[in-house]
Formats: sequence, C-alpha cells, structure tokens
Amino acid sequence: MLVRAVLLTLLAAVAQAAEVPNVAVAANLNFALPEIAAAFRQRTGREVKLAFGASGNFSRQIREGAPFELFLSADEANVRFLVEAGRAEGEGVVYAVGRLSLFAPAASPVAVDPGLAGLAAAVKAGTARRVAIANPELAPYGKAAREALQKKGLWDALAGRIVLGENVNQTAQFALTGGVEAAFIPYSIVVAPNFKDRGRWALVPDTQHEPIRQRMVLVRGAGEAARALYDFVRGPEGRAILERYGFSVPQ
Repeated sequence: MLVRAVLLTLLAAVAQAAEVPNVAVAANLNFALPEIAAAFRQRTGREVKLAFGASGNFSRQIREGAPFELFLSADEANVRFLVEAGRAEGEGVVYAVGRLSLFAPAASPVAVDPGLAGLAAAVKAGTARRVAIANPELAPYGKAAREALQKKGLWDALAGRIVLGENVNQTAQFALTGGVEAAFIPYSIVVAPNFKDRGRWALVPDTQHEPIRQRMVLVRGAGEAARALYDFVRGPEGRAILERYGFSVPQ
C-alpha cells in the first residue's frame, strides 16, 4: 500500500509539472508579466514558466519546434510568421499597444525631449558618443527606435555610435550601467521601480514610428493552463496591470 501511495504521489507530481506551460514573452514585459503571472496563480492556482527575450528570436524558435505553448510578442509580424508557418492556433489577439521612450542616465550630458532635439544637439556636439537601441532585426522596439531616428535625420549621423542590445532588457541594462549616453527603451521599463531616479526620460511621439501593436497567440497544441493565461491577460486583472505599466489596452 505504501509503495502504491508513493507511486500515485509521484505520478500526480509529474502530471502537475506537465501542466506548467512554457510561455515566450517579449522582453518589454519583463516587469508587467511576472505581476500578471502572480495574479493568475493567486486566482487560479496554476503556475506558468516565463521566458523573456526578443520577439524575433522566439518566433524562429517556436517555428523550429521549441516547446512554448503561448507567445506574447512585442509586435504583430512575428505572430503572423507563426500563423503562416502553421504553428499557431488562430491569429491571436492584440493585447497591448506599447510606447517608446528616450532615456538618459543621470550623469549623461544628453537632454531628453519628445522631439529628440536634445539628442540631435548632443550628436552635433559629439557628446552623445554611444546611443543604445535593441537590435531592430529582432526587437520591435529597436525597429521603432530606428524609424524615429531616421525620421529625425539622426540615423546616419549616429553611424558607428549605435550600441545594439539583443533585446530591450539588455538595452535598458546598458543605460543603467552608464555604458551609453542615451537609450531607446520601452515606456513599460522606464516606469519600473528600478528606473526611479536613475535618469531622465521622454516619450517619443507615436507619430515618429509605426504603432507598436503587441499580439499574442496560442501555439498549436497548447494546454489548458496556457489557454487560461491567454484569457487572463485579456481579462480585467491582466488589463489593469498592463495599463499600470503604460500600455494602451484595446477594448
């Protein structure tokens, strides 16, 4: 009887572990999604495993068979990539619209403003020696930063001075460690607690780049826990947390 009880306990533990889905999450959600996952756990008793990184990397990994059940992208293109590859269930849903910000560490000589005039002046004066953005080939916020710089005629002027982060979290780290004079990072990261009093920031007008519409999608074969989290993100608790981190949440 004891052996049977132990076996049943082990089987139950294995079954429970199998129900914990791997969730691929865009790096700009590094602060918002853990809060959503904690609220989800408190509400449902379910656990999820969150992995953060560049949306472009995740879409490629999922297409190649990586065992993720839910993908929260920082854009729509990487979700469509999976839909076209037959790896997604349906077309997903836009769960948030993000904003880009320009951040300068406290010791930086770069003045920050929505029109990037301070950055332009620092580039001309040679005091903006390094400006960080996420890799625009992998990260939607990096793509938006490149578009904004191009629109202001600063992209070519910054040739040789752009520091590329693999994702927005690495780009933000460059800013916090003082390795750059300015960085383009998501507003959702700028408002996080560890950025408080660490520098100056300004929202980049969303007219300076394509809208950052963030779409999520269930990966084909997703289990019940992943489906429940998908619904929870769109529900009132998930929406409230996203809005607190500066996202616009579509109705």
